[in-house]
Amino acid sequence: MLMAGQLAFGAFLGTPAPAVAQGFPKSVSIAAGERAGERILRVGLGRSVVVDVAEDVADVLVSEPEIANATVRSRNRIYVVGNRAGQASVVLFGTTGREIASFSVRVEPDTSDLNAIIRKLMPNTDIRADSLNGSVVLSGTAPSTADAQKAADLASRFLGQGNGEGGSSSSQPVLNMISVGGKDQIQLKVTVAEVDRSVIKQLGVTMSGTLSSGSFGLGIANAASFPVNTGITSQGSLLGSFSSGGNSFAAQIRALQRDGVIRTLAEPTLTAISGENASFIAGGEFPIPVSYDNDKIGVEFKQFGVGLDFTPVVLNEGNVSLRIKTEVSELSDEGAVTTGGITIPAIKVRRAESTVELPSGGTLVMAGLLKESYRQTVSGVPGLMQLPVLGALFKSRDFLRQQTEMVVFVTPYVVKPVAQSALARPDSNFAPPSDGETIFFNQLNRVFNTAGAPVPGSYQGQVGFIYE
Repeated sequence: MLMAGQLAFGAFLGTPAPAVAQGFPKSVSIAAGERAGERILRVGLGRSVVVDVAEDVADVLVSEPEIANATVRSRNRIYVVGNRAGQASVVLFGTTGREIASFSVRVEPDTSDLNAIIRKLMPNTDIRADSLNGSVVLSGTAPSTADAQKAADLASRFLGQGNGEGGSSSSQPVLNMISVGGKDQIQLKVTVAEVDRSVIKQLGVTMSGTLSSGSFGLGIANAASFPVNTGITSQGSLLGSFSSGGNSFAAQIRALQRDGVIRTLAEPTLTAISGENASFIAGGEFPIPVSYDNDKIGVEFKQFGVGLDFTPVVLNEGNVSLRIKTEVSELSDEGAVTTGGITIPAIKVRRAESTVELPSGGTLVMAGLLKESYRQTVSGVPGLMQLPVLGALFKSRDFLRQQTEMVVFVTPYVVKPVAQSALARPDSNFAPPSDGETIFFNQLNRVFNTAGAPVPGSYQGQVGFIYE
């Protein structure tokens, strides 16, 4: 009976007992002649508490039966069961119908099992779960953001299982108040390498001639056409003409072969805290005319260049989870639009988006693209262009072959700040030359050594071979 008396005071808020301060009591007692008043009995969600009463109990009243349920099992004992998170009032009546005790019941999730799971799965953390008005509050410290997220996932799963009727993650949210000690910083280096090779060939004949005899005349004409590679006007040409009497003939051979190679290399570098977003763009903006306010013309700018956006999260054992978006765009005449005498260029875009996990300092090929296009047209005079040998004079050939290969490399590094003295700026120790050095020696800057570098000198001491 002495133990029951101690539990009675530990079960109600305001008089905690060390034995049950961190959990929920299994049984409580009300001493003889005591009037409980408005005291609060904490009951675990889906758990039960045995209440022993010194006087005989004939009836019990619960204000919120969906939250808690009280059942009279004997003259001096009742059972209180927590059904749903919340608070309810319980009134006990004696055999004469008078009130002998009253108290409040607060039903909360029992986090003792959750704390045991957290200690078992994450022993290197100091995370504790407590209940507050039906919610689970996570507090303490974690060495990384990943550990804090794991604890939050465990708590959400703990509430999602119900832990009794009515328990759900939507009605019982998880309040994450975990402090992450020493948040890691991640530096991301992205290398975008692209090689574009193209071959253009054009060959055509433009002919014109007239034949006349008395009052009869006949004229012929054939112009070379190059529909594949439009806008090229720098072809080489060979002209020839012949005339005799009233007859004339002229021909122009237009030929072109162009080989081109374009190499694009972009290496953007960004640094962000674990769990935070960082973005970067290196390029420019080009104007686009837009219409507004009764056909007035304005200017809107569109970005192009090399863009990078990523969100890193440091996991256990130095691994880094990356959600990364990279984009390389450039202006192009292919697909350009001309309106009102203004040519609006098109944009070629290479974009990649992915989520990867790799160790610090490891490199992963996030995206690769190999594209090859082949186009060729032959146009000319029907019938004549089919003639062997001579048919080449009545047709033109336009040829284009293009190969593009692009690879994106991603390398994350978990970095720490260093002292400023250990870093050097690009303009460190720069000194402009004098007028004489520029005029007579073509120097754009003075020759200097890094501070603290050894001064070149001659060897001292014995130099040579040693024979034994």
